[in-house]
Amino acid sequence: MLFDSHAHYDDPRFDRDRHALLASMPEQGVSNILCCAANLNSAEACIALAERYDFIYASAGVHPHDAKDFDPAEGERFRRLLSHPKCVALGEIGLDYNRNLSPKELQKAVFAYQLALARECKKPVIVHDRDAHADTLDMLRASGCVGVLHCYSGSVEMARELVEMGFYISFAGVITFDNARRSHEVIRALPTDRLMIETDAPYLAPVPHRGQRNDSRYVRHTCEKMAEVLGLPVEQTARLTSDNAKRCFGITG
Repeated sequence: MLFDSHAHYDDPRFDRDRHALLASMPEQGVSNILCCAANLNSAEACIALAERYDFIYASAGVHPHDAKDFDPAEGERFRRLLSHPKCVALGEIGLDYNRNLSPKELQKAVFAYQLALARECKKPVIVHDRDAHADTLDMLRASGCVGVLHCYSGSVEMARELVEMGFYISFAGVITFDNARRSHEVIRALPTDRLMIETDAPYLAPVPHRGQRNDSRYVRHTCEKMAEVLGLPVEQTARLTSDNAKRCFGITG
């Protein structure tokens, strides 16, 4: 059974078939999904899905694209969301210097605020890092937080340091693409008890569904490619990545 450790089922692209799709996941071999928030309204929607489906969990956090709209006065609302029993992480948070939809300094300020909140609330963090490797690593070093780097795109050296700090490293459908050699090097360089898989649905659909709307059924293709890279059976890779996600997010059972 597969654990999709990062998906966005509050996205409008799922409006026409969200519940039919989610209800089908257990029979598709997907045992768990973590629905990740992009802002506090998104977190409310993710938690509502987690309340409806036993196998879904949620996070609460402000994505770097949304940093420009975050009001620290909403701190108590943020803490209330994080206190929900099915809210298992603070995220998706981090830095994105590729699109820069929020100013860099504001991204860093909101990231720092959320890292401090994660420490206060004792929650693992789900970190977005796009073209911001040096600043992301510096801020995580100083934070004392643990959690997961999602859709990892950094170097082997950075991944090793993150693992030494207590982080997990998650890979999406990108590892099935023809130009994914560096990601494969990272996968082979890390201890298997620190690897996770995800879809980032509705984004980043793996081969053979590249260019389509992604969903958790397709996480099996990422699992199959990781198994191939590691030289392990697919069933063993599914089990170890699921166990790792549960350990990262404190999920029992």
